[in-house]
Amino acid sequence: MSAPEKLYEGKAKILYSTDDPDILLSCFKDDATAFNAQKRGVITDKGRMNCAIATHLFQKLAAMGIPTHFIDQPAPNQMRVKAVKIIPLEVVVRNIAAGSLSQQTGLALGTPLPQPMVEFYYKNDALGDPLLTRDRLFLLNLATPDQVEQLQTLALRINQILIAFFHQCQITLVDFKLEFGLDAQEQILLADEISPDTCRLWNQLEADPEQRVMDKDRFRRDLGNVESAYQQVMERVLAQAV
Repeated sequence: MSAPEKLYEGKAKILYSTDDPDILLSCFKDDATAFNAQKRGVITDKGRMNCAIATHLFQKLAAMGIPTHFIDQPAPNQMRVKAVKIIPLEVVVRNIAAGSLSQQTGLALGTPLPQPMVEFYYKNDALGDPLLTRDRLFLLNLATPDQVEQLQTLALRINQILIAFFHQCQITLVDFKLEFGLDAQEQILLADEISPDTCRLWNQLEADPEQRVMDKDRFRRDLGNVESAYQQVMERVLAQAV
């Protein structure tokens, strides 16, 4: 058995090779970043908690017919995944106005949207992951028109599943980011992770706007109690059946 080789290190995970070229090992880190890595820190035990949450949600989505890169979880902070070529788009689904949508449009924080909104961002740290129009997306050849339609359809279906799932956890899914990749057969698979790092999650049991935050906004906005918020999300997620 050959020693695993580090293939890539991102802000939240490290990818290693395995003996099977079609399978990678994703190791979740405790490092935390915000504002395109301008703010950095550590959230104690974040890697283990996010890996557990993402594992459960990938299994739930797979059971509902969503193709994902998830294979199994060999260790608390490790996930074996299918090797994919990441499509350089961040697909953001919004149900409630928050974050950049509120900042750029003037919509009040917490305004419910009449229908879910799907946005595409260029996955490029050097450019600050800018919001793309479809014309710009196609100009840059980031995906084909058919792939974009598939991404939008998958994102909306995932949103439906996750809204219902998180509601069972007494959590409101405000918005979230997805990443997708292409496998060896050019099939689109959901990749990366779904966790409090990539979602805005509000506690339905809390009325106070700051206390209800259960995601990385606690780190971004210096709200404190970051680890306990992630822990609450993990406990509520794992308590639900796949």
